[in-house]
Amino acid sequence: MQTDAQLQATLESLIDNNSDQPYGAVWTLLSDDNRLHITLTLGYPAQQEHASLEARLKSELGESREIVLDIEHKVESHATQGNIAGLKGVKNIIAVASGKGGVGKSTTTVNLALAMAKEGARVGILDADIYGPSQGMMMGFAEGTRPQVREDKFFIPPTAYGVQVMSMAFLTTKDTPVAWRGPMVTGALMQILTQTDWDDLDYLFIDMPPGTGDIQLTLAQKVPVAGSVIVTTPQDIALLDARRGIEMFNKVKIPVLGVVENMSTHICSNCGHHEAIFGDEGGASLAKEYNVNVLGKLPLSLAIREQSDAGKPIVVNAPESDTTAIYQSIARKLGATLASQQDDQFTMPTIGMSDD
Repeated sequence: MQTDAQLQATLESLIDNNSDQPYGAVWTLLSDDNRLHITLTLGYPAQQEHASLEARLKSELGESREIVLDIEHKVESHATQGNIAGLKGVKNIIAVASGKGGVGKSTTTVNLALAMAKEGARVGILDADIYGPSQGMMMGFAEGTRPQVREDKFFIPPTAYGVQVMSMAFLTTKDTPVAWRGPMVTGALMQILTQTDWDDLDYLFIDMPPGTGDIQLTLAQKVPVAGSVIVTTPQDIALLDARRGIEMFNKVKIPVLGVVENMSTHICSNCGHHEAIFGDEGGASLAKEYNVNVLGKLPLSLAIREQSDAGKPIVVNAPESDTTAIYQSIARKLGATLASQQDDQFTMPTIGMSDD
């Protein structure tokens, strides 16, 4: 039988599969002749990893005693760009972006947020695509859903599947398209963001519109963003635009926490054959170029599209599916990457046109 000190050393040297780093001093151990009660306290939520990690501990520790594992987490507020004041009720804002449309960014945002909530976090979504909001439909809200208003000033975000959601879709109708110029759009975004009464969120995911225009620059200058996620496909043209997105976030000192490669392989609905119809390993190449993580690779799956369109995202509608497992892994890796970021304070650069 190993001593508690030996067990503690083994636990601290184990590699966290979500960060690829040793866990370190995050374990608490209580033992007797029959049982080891182990508590793991992380800086990110990981409840869905409980069964696999408990099995791993039984293998790694080589113990004949019963092992009981508890996983706890404490999400801290992390550094943001510049000295922008934090947003009330929100610990960390994560921007989910892509250089171009049609790569599945909104679907990724929805399922990533839902996966993070299943891991144990308090989560919200802000739909920042003012011209084409889609989160209301994807999250299953009935047409005509409106937020409640507090003190004639604050929106109370509607909730679906345990996630708080705010979108321009809740303030307009499908028959009244938004026809605004840039300043009106960015003003609307800031009003929705700051006048929503977010309720104690660990993570607020902002579903960004495609491109690097007014909304993106407003976000960088006025919103305290802890990190960003780039969604791309392996296709060369998508990677080219994703590169621009990474460059923009680098310029404004918002950390890119990782790349999600969507539509990585096509899965035949008849035979299950996998085929990389948009190319292979494009996301990995992009991540290597910019020294960021590939958080995960998702298939081009009919089920993902159908369930999102029906307002029943795959993470909640098919919780035991392989695709849901990928989203859960992406959520944990994202949380671990943010938790490991050094809390450096950044100075905002001036954003404007060059005289050259």
